[in-house]
Amino acid sequence: MGTTFLTILLIGAMLATAYALVSGIIAFLKTTEAELNNPSEGPSASQIKQNQAMRNRILFQGVAIVIVAILLAMSR
Repeated sequence: MGTTFLTILLIGAMLATAYALVSGIIAFLKTTEAELNNPSEGPSASQIKQNQAMRNRILFQGVAIVIVAILLAMSR
């Protein structure tokens, strides 16, 4: 029962990682040249969205790694 639950959580973490990665790439592709050439106004909404998506990706990857470590520890 415990490994099944962890496996489902792992799949969820993996899907969340993929979603965060794709949304970050899409936000990156939507960055315009005008936003890149005008750094005096601070970060644009697109750049903030990119950063948030990549932070989420790192968080979800970390969760997935912890779940894998728990599954490996339980299998011994």
